[in-house]
Amino acid sequence: MNLDFSKPGCYKQYFKYTLSIVMRLSNFSDYSLRVLMYLGADPDRLATISEIAAGHAISENHLMKVVHQLGRYGYLETVRGKGGGMRLARSPDAIVLGEVLRQTETDFMLAECLGSDASCRIQGACGLKRILNEALSAMFLVLDSYTLADLLRDPLGLVPAGRAPAAALTAGG
Repeated sequence: MNLDFSKPGCYKQYFKYTLSIVMRLSNFSDYSLRVLMYLGADPDRLATISEIAAGHAISENHLMKVVHQLGRYGYLETVRGKGGGMRLARSPDAIVLGEVLRQTETDFMLAECLGSDASCRIQGACGLKRILNEALSAMFLVLDSYTLADLLRDPLGLVPAGRAPAAALTAGG
């Protein structure tokens, strides 16, 4: 994206572009959460990659990589052999969403200026880096307050157990 920062509205365009393109989970993270939710829905039953892939219309090959990493991170345990499969290695209330995303996402650099090799011409006079870091911290503060169990209790992710609805929090309640 080529932007002329001397033109009015350029920063607004840049910020909208940053939020629309960068603020998105990778397919790997999305699929990781789907696997965890699938297994968490019936934690005592073994499920197979084929079963989960069919249930979510995801490539089995891609899902194998996801499942392998989730196993390495300690979220899944596998049972080999006939009748084998996988299940959660931890209880759903011990799987924190922020932790999962920190492990499955490779890049949280919301803008070029957040990188170690930033080459922005206005970096010394720009507050965007501080604001984006604050926004990222706020996002993880929220994600760290939810567990897989919250998603399973309330599939829409609206109200974590024992917490007030978001509308009440923003309305000063």
